[in-house]
Amino acid sequence: MADHTVSITDAVPLRKPAPTTAQIAVLATLAAIGTLATNILLPSLPQMAASLHVTTAAVTGSITVFLAVFAVGQLAVGPISDRYGRRVPVLTGFVVFVAGSIWCGIATDLPSLLVGRVIQAAGACSTSVLSRAIARDLFSGAALGRAMALIMIAMAAAPGFSPLLGGALDHSFGWRSEFVFVGIFAAIAAVAYSVVLGETHRSTRTPLHPRAIARSYLGLSADRRFLVPAATVALIMGGLFAMFSAAPRVLIEGLGFTPIQLGLFFAGTVMIVFGAGMLATKLAPRFGLDRSVQVGLLLAATGSIAILLVSMFDARFLPFLGAMSVFLLGMGIVNPLGTAQALSPFGEKAGAASALLGFSQMMGAATGVWLAATISHEAMFALGIVLSVASLVALLLYTMRTKVSFG
Repeated sequence: MADHTVSITDAVPLRKPAPTTAQIAVLATLAAIGTLATNILLPSLPQMAASLHVTTAAVTGSITVFLAVFAVGQLAVGPISDRYGRRVPVLTGFVVFVAGSIWCGIATDLPSLLVGRVIQAAGACSTSVLSRAIARDLFSGAALGRAMALIMIAMAAAPGFSPLLGGALDHSFGWRSEFVFVGIFAAIAAVAYSVVLGETHRSTRTPLHPRAIARSYLGLSADRRFLVPAATVALIMGGLFAMFSAAPRVLIEGLGFTPIQLGLFFAGTVMIVFGAGMLATKLAPRFGLDRSVQVGLLLAATGSIAILLVSMFDARFLPFLGAMSVFLLGMGIVNPLGTAQALSPFGEKAGAASALLGFSQMMGAATGVWLAATISHEAMFALGIVLSVASLVALLLYTMRTKVSFG
């Protein structure tokens, strides 16, 4: 059967300029808002619960609510940006996010906090999803792959470093200061976006009608050029978020780490993801997207299976760290290159494609978190199962993509 795979270089002309440092910095900031607003709270959940007179488990609902709204909201933001451009949705998202942050900061009970988190997520979803669409507007080919790699590094850095930052803010000023910080951060990011980027959607504006939106999403879902790399990235992202959610149980409850040591572990993961992202930008031009993604998937699968074996035979920190590092290395290669491959053929509806991709990533993340918490009471074993299944399914799906027709 003929190979119908479309590469970045085949899908779009390679006449767009290379990304500048300022552009990448702003795009990375847009992408990181959502994960920053979520993970910065993790060290403060007990203090928030005590202040609001509820249990820590109840306060954890503020994270669940945020992720749910964050995922679904992207499906609306994408088509809106394809019709009206990127600037208005992004700036509106920043305003809404800041308003939600203020609401959360002054909340005196859990229902009020949850309302504020819903508002926050409604704003954050527009900045996050449109960071990818804007990158697709501005760049193509290897430049797009590089931009996606750096954006992915920012999305990994936010959950990696934000627990340390949140712990420091909570210790010095109390948990409400975390909402003050993210609100100020978003306001500064809005100004930077207006100065550095502004409107980037220059191609044909697509109609904003329910049927047209439904056709757009259905068309993307049936197009294997989008479906396979998007599903691959969603599976790998599910594994990443499963790791973030399971790490406290693995390290604190299982291996006796302190919260500070846990924060340092998260920060260390950023360096691995950073190195992987840099490696991805070198691999893709030399070996092509397909082979590079397959290498990343093989690494992710190897690390995942190693974690499972460690949990069964040698559940100590150093073997766990080594296996997790291999998984993160593979994830850091697959995520940016798979994202670029999914978006590249769809310039005129990059907003919708980015929205559907973001939705699939967040749903993958939610599923990974849920499975890691429910499969087994042994946190490392459950994590090994989730990572192994996700990475092996992703590898099989990606390898078979040229042999299966999706409509």
